[in-house]
Amino acid sequence: MAFNPTTREGARTIAVLGAGSWGTALAALLARKGHRVRLWARDPEVAEHIRAHHENPRYLQGIPLPPTLEATSRLRDLAACEVYFLAVPSFAVRETAHRLREALGQGRESAQRIYVSLTKGLEYHRLDEGLIPMTQVLREELHSEQVFALSGPSFADEVARGQPTAVVLAGRDAERAAELQRALMTERFRVYTSDDVVGVELGGAVKNVIALAAGASDGLGFGVNAKGALVARGLAEMTRLGAVLGARKETFFGLAGLGDLVITCMSGKSRNHTVGERVGRGESLDEILQSMTQVAEGVYATKALHRFARERGLDLPITRAVYEVLYEGASPLEKLTELMTRAPKREEL
Repeated sequence: MAFNPTTREGARTIAVLGAGSWGTALAALLARKGHRVRLWARDPEVAEHIRAHHENPRYLQGIPLPPTLEATSRLRDLAACEVYFLAVPSFAVRETAHRLREALGQGRESAQRIYVSLTKGLEYHRLDEGLIPMTQVLREELHSEQVFALSGPSFADEVARGQPTAVVLAGRDAERAAELQRALMTERFRVYTSDDVVGVELGGAVKNVIALAAGASDGLGFGVNAKGALVARGLAEMTRLGAVLGARKETFFGLAGLGDLVITCMSGKSRNHTVGERVGRGESLDEILQSMTQVAEGVYATKALHRFARERGLDLPITRAVYEVLYEGASPLEKLTELMTRAPKREEL
């Protein structure tokens, strides 16, 4: 199946790797805008269904996909693309990027390729090396500095249905970031740019951990007062950690921080909130994960963040409580009570 790179003026040839809900939604948005888009699915049956029926049968079922959106399960079919969006789970990013580099080769055009991480997680296979964000993984595996991160409050089904959404694109190359911004933006999908890659990626990872706590609070039957407190103090944890890693504080009050934190903690659409809610109701983490078809990134980010904070003496009480519930069998009710009865202190970020 040859991929013809010919496009109309102003359009780009774009690959989206990962046919989950977010990858499919962004691929559909880009195709509707007129770009030549190829969506890579690991499962050949998913790719074939998208080609034949213009619908993703496992994710975003019932939402029609543009007929111009192409789908494949072969990485070599992506060789003609200029921009690559990676929307695979954090534990699969390194392997997928490595396979992609092998499929694309290192010809003259490789220096012009742009890579964008859509994954809101951290690599946890190398915890002894500290926090490893997805853009670092892509730089290492793809041998490129043209790597960006896209984050913000963006539930996939709403993007796929054309509902208003705003996100932030972070990268070191301002000129390339502006090009990507123009390529992505529509009247319903607004894109801001930032050069604070650390802050944008960290916000996307930490908010998932706080959402696990917010979900557990709901599972225990508590109200919005409790969730409001978790959101506010979760933002404090995010900001405190960001300061240690060199991120800018204002990034966490933007789309990738507060914006994404609010919707992930408040909405049942969030996988991380759902996992937390089920834990709060008494289900074990193993049985929850076995029943899920999509990945809750906070489950993995919790390990990395807890170890990093413990080794450096950082005070991240919500993260610590979530870790103890998920991995040490602690009671969600007891942990929430501990958070409420900590020693009195002055409110600070």
